[in-house]
Amino acid sequence: MSGDAQETFVSHLVELRDRLLRAIVAVLVVFVCLMPWAGDIYDLLALPMMDTLPEGTHMIATGVVTPFFVPVKVTLMVSFVLALPVVLYQAWAFIAPGLYAHERRLAIPLVLGTSLLFLLGMAFCYFFVFGTVFKFIAEFAPKSIVPAPDIEQYLSFVMTLFIAFGLTFEVPVIVVVLAKAGIVSVEKLKEARPYVIVGAFVIAAIVTPPDVVSQIMLAVPMCLLYELGLVIARMVTKPATPAGGTELDRIEAHGPGER
Repeated sequence: MSGDAQETFVSHLVELRDRLLRAIVAVLVVFVCLMPWAGDIYDLLALPMMDTLPEGTHMIATGVVTPFFVPVKVTLMVSFVLALPVVLYQAWAFIAPGLYAHERRLAIPLVLGTSLLFLLGMAFCYFFVFGTVFKFIAEFAPKSIVPAPDIEQYLSFVMTLFIAFGLTFEVPVIVVVLAKAGIVSVEKLKEARPYVIVGAFVIAAIVTPPDVVSQIMLAVPMCLLYELGLVIARMVTKPATPAGGTELDRIEAHGPGER
């Protein structure tokens, strides 16, 4: 490796470190501000479960330090979600210098869209999925059983569903980016629709609890969001060049243009 290449590599590592530190600091600042209300934040997270439990029943903590660490984990999760625009911006700012000018103009819409869709996925999970799934489980359970969920297992459960639905709502962004970058044409994405539907139900079966309700509530929005991504992709992508190539082909043929 030459001296200039090594110096460039080191400078990239330094910039990556600085971007990571800024993202971590943003999360920690929000976390410190929210810590006084850690217990209230967990109570809010547990509300969908508490609404389905018999009157007078409470969740339990089987570990000695669990009542402290679980609310702290929840608060850290909320802090990351609130600081997500900053985290995504730092990631984008790191890769932006290597992109074309027209690609860099997508920075703000991409960061805002990604953050908003992830939050919408979590909100859909909290307000619609949790209540439906917990009610289904409570009605299915034998009457001789009094449910008393452990708070740590409950946190693991809701975290899994939050991440699953948050990522599911990113499907339109992924579709639009693939089409806008010329990696895959809209026509090819339309042809892949049957495979996407099958894949959506397979993913839902893997990441959700073993009940049909939660699997359908994940797979169906994933399919609908894929269709939404196709609609948006048709609107934002330019028509093919006269030679039939994509925008990426034109750039490769005539040069990158403005950097």
